Amino acid sequence: MLVLAHISDLHLDGTARATERARRVRDRLWELPVRPDALLVTGDIANHGTEAEYEEAARLLGLRDGSAPFPVLTCPGNHDSRAPYRTALLGQPAADGPVNSAHVLDGGAVLMCDSSIPGRDDGELDAETCAWIESTLDGLPDGLPAVLAFHHPPVPLHHPLPDSYPLRDPARLADLLARRPRVAGLITGHAHTPAATTFAGRPVLVGPGVTWTLRLPWEGEQIADRDAPVGLAFHVLDDEGRLTSHFRVVM
Repeated sequence: MLVLAHISDLHLDGTARATERARRVRDRLWELPVRPDALLVTGDIANHGTEAEYEEAARLLGLRDGSAPFPVLTCPGNHDSRAPYRTALLGQPAADGPVNSAHVLDGGAVLMCDSSIPGRDDGELDAETCAWIESTLDGLPDGLPAVLAFHHPPVPLHHPLPDSYPLRDPARLADLLARRPRVAGLITGHAHTPAATTFAGRPVLVGPGVTWTLRLPWEGEQIADRDAPVGLAFHVLDDEGRLTSHFRVVM
């Protein structure tokens, strides 16, 4: 059984409010009596994509000093910038190509995929990333299930804001999934609302936003509920390859 904690959309911007909300969910996760196998952070880690914002994220998430009690796995979102993301968050040389990484854990593999398009708010798993996904999946041990994590959900969520900036060319991803049955599900962010749906026969699990929560059209005219508590999710990948998700708030 693989247990994956999941947060998204921290939008760290140097303000005390953003820092406090990120620290609050960090503290809850760090203090869990039983550690998850990893923490997934699905994009929009920074609000403006600056080195200072990524340096703060690295400190908060224990990415540079090794203080995190479990692996912290990240991918970029539309507010992130690839070069400072690599240098200040990951401690890697600056580069402008997709930031993709694969992680084999006890019970499954997690592929953190870059769906960002530099300079745009919509997303895409481009040809380079899709080729990387397929070759990485093919190289995994036989029978090991995998999940794909990226920022932009591949389906509409029935709100005009996130649906205005979708994942482009979702058919390319659907074709990939049809060829790769070991993928148990897709884990995303971007929408600032916890949600669960399906795509190409796989579950799609959308993480809540740390910075604010999206109010749905039937909840009123205000789009951003900045007073809603911080949200997080736990996704369980069991021995039958089934994904089960639990959503929590941190007051």
